[in-house]
Amino acid sequence: MSTHRIAILPGDGIGPETVAEAVRVLEAAGEVHGFAYEVTTLPFGGAAIDATGEPLPAETRAGVRAADAVLKGAIGGPRWDASPVRPEQGLLDLRTALGVFANVRPIRRWTRLTSSPLRPELAEGIDMVIVRELTGGLYFGAKELGPDRAFDTCIYTRGEIERVARRAFEMAQGRRGRVCSVDKANVLDSSKLWRRVVAEVAADYPDVELTHQLVDSMAMKLVDQPAAYDVVVTENMFGDILSDLAAAVGGGIGLAPSSSLGAGRPGLYEAIHGSAPDIAGTGRANPAATILSLAMLLHDLGETAAAASIEQAVTITLDAGPVTPDLGGDATTQELGSAIARAVATTPHEVLR
Repeated sequence: MSTHRIAILPGDGIGPETVAEAVRVLEAAGEVHGFAYEVTTLPFGGAAIDATGEPLPAETRAGVRAADAVLKGAIGGPRWDASPVRPEQGLLDLRTALGVFANVRPIRRWTRLTSSPLRPELAEGIDMVIVRELTGGLYFGAKELGPDRAFDTCIYTRGEIERVARRAFEMAQGRRGRVCSVDKANVLDSSKLWRRVVAEVAADYPDVELTHQLVDSMAMKLVDQPAAYDVVVTENMFGDILSDLAAAVGGGIGLAPSSSLGAGRPGLYEAIHGSAPDIAGTGRANPAATILSLAMLLHDLGETAAAASIEQAVTITLDAGPVTPDLGGDATTQELGSAIARAVATTPHEVLR
């Protein structure tokens, strides 16, 4: 039996608290499902800046490259806002170091307590995956800021579009067989290339239905008919915005996990919420999104039964309680994490969709 090497980056704010509960659940899943793992905890983000002056120290860079998967806590906070070196710089460097290019965000209603702003009949049945391209677009193009003029350059290459599109089509083949590609092809040349390349890739997947949607109308449709979508693939900035909107529609970013994947291992797994420094140390943080990110990690490492049991344990626990204040309860971060770990250890394990 091989041993999974998992790098843990606790991060800042509530990051260390939520990651600690995910590790607690990992221990329970490993015992029940009989897989071996080795955890290495490494400094990252603001905490690493305080300790070493860098958000991604050489020790951490080497450690994550040697791992099979990386579980990361949230980073950042106001104490580093005025710093010339910011925690977020470390995240961009980390993605580059790992070679990840596809950010995968599943959007589901994990609990009946989910506080979706939509009417129940609209929120019912939400089950989509948003695949966001991570290496191109406005965030990485040439930029300039002057006193009266500024610009950001949006650049995409055929290769960048093709590889993330293939990841989306492959996911759709294992789901409901539908891909919606989102762009702004009526205005942007980069989107015209995006649409053309995605359509060419679609020819290799005749069992998957492809549709196209402009980003502004897609924002409306995610509110009007979110259950209609299966896999959504889009460029970096559009994906950044739409995935947060979809998470809110599904019930809030406190329950939203994610992975960032490349051509091979390791993948990067993290909750999409921030470091919430206002509640750090109070025990009020909801660890469910980080625990669900752990489930994605284990699934990608081939531990599908363990991943399914964690998803099932999260749903059972959130439905029955205890729950943290964001879901209307008074449980602490540790109490909810412990309850989910107990559910992993004691609940009959049926594969969930």
